[in-house]
Amino acid sequence: MVEQSLWMRKVADNPGHSAWYVERFRSMARAGDDLAGEARLVDAMVQRRARILDAGCGPGRVGGALAAAGHEVVGVDVDPALVEAAEQDHPGPRWLVGDLAELDLPARGVTAPFDALVCAGNVMTFLAPSTRREVLVRFRAHLADDGRAVIGFGAERGYPFDEFFADAAAAGLEPDLLLSTWDLRPFAADADFLVAVLRPAG
Repeated sequence: MVEQSLWMRKVADNPGHSAWYVERFRSMARAGDDLAGEARLVDAMVQRRARILDAGCGPGRVGGALAAAGHEVVGVDVDPALVEAAEQDHPGPRWLVGDLAELDLPARGVTAPFDALVCAGNVMTFLAPSTRREVLVRFRAHLADDGRAVIGFGAERGYPFDEFFADAAAAGLEPDLLLSTWDLRPFAADADFLVAVLRPAG
């Protein structure tokens, strides 16, 4: 067993948190807010009908948009309530409950590697700190050799960017492109957000 994620600790402390989170995004969707920025970036990086892993998929907004664009999507999240919402709101992808620190999709019948992996919504900062590097190792293990992982999270959330870069390097991933937003603004040392496009090293 791995250390429980910070997200599931939050849910344990506040059992209504998952329902609030789901309703937050459903409300934004009803209001017509743009919820597909991350998906547009990933869609632009891959060929049509790519295999994409939505790591920390939450209620499915990113993976659902990528599936609507014609990609083959598998989404994984540790919170069963969020996966249930993804199944309801975005039918089509395969949504699975699982801890990213124990990610082993071949053991669950998903054997082909992925062309791309997206990890949006500050997922990396909701991991248990002791599992961050292992999560990145498992991300690398699920990527095709020419695949890329796109990971986004904010500064001042307990996971310094330099530490993330060190963990990624130890996991066999190296930067392909660093951005400070999902709409392609360049990364700078004082950026308050990071979107890292990583490729397998070597």
